[in-house]
Amino acid sequence: MNKLNENVLAQLDSVPGRMQQISTRVAFFIAGFGIAAWAPLIPYAKERLAIDEGVLGFLLLCLGAGSIITMPIAGALAARFGCRLMIGAATLLICASLPFLAIAASIPVLVMILLLFGAAIGTVDVVVNIQAVIVEKASGKAMMSGFHGLWSVGGFVGAGGVSSLLWMGVSPLIAVVCVVVVILGLLFMFGKYLLPYGTEEDKDGALFVFPKGIVLFIGFLCFIVFLAEGSMLDWSAVFLTSLRGVDFSQAGLGYSLFSITMMIGRLSGDRIVQKFGGKKILIFGGSCAASGIAIAIFIPNWIASLIGFGLVGLGSSNIVPVLYSVLGRQEVMPANLAVSAVTTLGYSGILVGPALIGAIAQTTSLSFAFLVVAATLLIVASSSRVVEKSS
Repeated sequence: MNKLNENVLAQLDSVPGRMQQISTRVAFFIAGFGIAAWAPLIPYAKERLAIDEGVLGFLLLCLGAGSIITMPIAGALAARFGCRLMIGAATLLICASLPFLAIAASIPVLVMILLLFGAAIGTVDVVVNIQAVIVEKASGKAMMSGFHGLWSVGGFVGAGGVSSLLWMGVSPLIAVVCVVVVILGLLFMFGKYLLPYGTEEDKDGALFVFPKGIVLFIGFLCFIVFLAEGSMLDWSAVFLTSLRGVDFSQAGLGYSLFSITMMIGRLSGDRIVQKFGGKKILIFGGSCAASGIAIAIFIPNWIASLIGFGLVGLGSSNIVPVLYSVLGRQEVMPANLAVSAVTTLGYSGILVGPALIGAIAQTTSLSFAFLVVAATLLIVASSSRVVEKSS
């Protein structure tokens, strides 16, 4: 039997309950809310520093680099210091970084702040998933999709809220101060209910263990799904404008529909997973996402492309939550280290994927590059039996 946190839970007066479930949802919301608040500030940073797209691309890579640096060790740190302390400290670093992102007046300063901001975001992303694995296991029912759904809600509210404030004429600094106030308020109200532990047994083990067995395979599957997400983020608008003749002002509709269907899928995902099981979710999700890309490619109509991108979001929505749930049941690695490794591998898909798609598109075409993404999603659909057997 999997020993996930059994030694720890046995020593506690009570297992994670309702307030721990709520605090987990709030932590996911904060993670999505915090990262999304930065997106509307990017054009202001570009204008303030008078930089071109190449320099901006380097700066954006710094955020990802900060996350990749901390993700591999965040699980071990959670084991030593607990989810509550790690999420709390990283959230405070997010709050401290955001105002500087709004006012940084030189490239070196912005590089440093983006590295710190990325490190904080990466830490929260890993540790909140560790808490989610523990809380879901203690509840005995599917909860992971709902947890990840709150990340999507946070992203929607963060980007929309900051954009609305900026549209009303509020300065970038005041806008992010409003974000910080909301985050600190949520942390103050619910932070005390976060888990004071974050491991199963070995608090003094290695900071990082290279994934192996089913954990490595799950990391590969997460890489594929995040690669698909990155392709929607960075290339759907280009696809619509260059291949479907959509006006530049409407180019964001593809990713917007993708995000909305993903959010809806995750918020309803717990009941769906509970009813049909993770195996069917992987089969349907991978097939649905691949079919969505195929529709966008082979039906030369912009409305069909939008529908296709929406299907990609719907199909992808519950794959990663199901895979994280499997991490709580596998016996190859301690769950905290497994979550760190898989999150790092998955997140690298968002960083590497768009550049890889660009290289393929330059050599062949953007349609062919998207077709490659669809083919990899079919790997996810066909892997359900392997994942189920290994967990």
